[in-house]
Amino acid sequence: MEDASKIMGEALTLVAADGYRLAATRYPAAGGEARAHLLLAGATGVPQGFYRRFAEYASQRGFCVLTLDYRGVGLSRPASLRGFEMSYLDWGRLDLAAAVEAHQSDRVPLYLVGHSFGGHALGLLPNHRLISACCSFGSGAGWAGWMPWLDGIKVRLLWNLILPPLVAWKGYMPWRLLGMGEDLPLSVYRDWKRWCRYPHYFFDDPEMADMRRQYAEVRLPLLSVTALDDPWAPPRSRDAFASGYRNAQLSVRDIAPPPAGEPIGHMGYFRAACRPLWDETLDWLVHRGQRA
Repeated sequence: MEDASKIMGEALTLVAADGYRLAATRYPAAGGEARAHLLLAGATGVPQGFYRRFAEYASQRGFCVLTLDYRGVGLSRPASLRGFEMSYLDWGRLDLAAAVEAHQSDRVPLYLVGHSFGGHALGLLPNHRLISACCSFGSGAGWAGWMPWLDGIKVRLLWNLILPPLVAWKGYMPWRLLGMGEDLPLSVYRDWKRWCRYPHYFFDDPEMADMRRQYAEVRLPLLSVTALDDPWAPPRSRDAFASGYRNAQLSVRDIAPPPAGEPIGHMGYFRAACRPLWDETLDWLVHRGQRA
């Protein structure tokens, strides 16, 4: 296979239905004609550049890949997050929906690969029927009770003691100050904190009563993959959220980190050490997507 570093991404701008402009990158399929289009939906607070290696690799395998930064993150961030108004759900209902519309094709199928929030976002899409199959990594319910006990304690301290004064001081969620990822808009912090109080995330939120019906409309093939050493989204957390996709053709897979080497955790799915998993993922998408 050709060195993936030779694939050059093409920067472009997407426009969401409300007019917000989003930074995106398209990686053309090596050799010209694409066997499929692939959209990569990233995790909360993770800029699109983190997924570059996976996108380049998939493009070498004949996929035309699109990555993007959600509003408020990375290259789609305004000059200041203080006072920036948006809903956490906008990332799926508006931003990712614009990417689906821009990247879908009448000639080849469209697949979605989601990481953490990216797996949540499938059910938020008003145009999810344009997607032929989806694979998500590390998409859990976010409730500390599903996590290993020490990690659960850390998360509770983060939400209840550490972040509130920092958010009050900054006017947004200073995620970067804690070395956790990109800074996030205030509304994302508020929604995320509230939904992580519930064992089934926003499906248990009384203010989101229609969410289960909306997610039940998703019927496409869906593979939800979780690393056994993922502290934020272990298998039982994954299962708690995936239950919302009750009418999807759902498969789940637990993967163990290598006995010697770098752990997978919550972020390692898209590091080079997981390249064999990338091949398995792309093969599964093609196989299930074509059947669908």
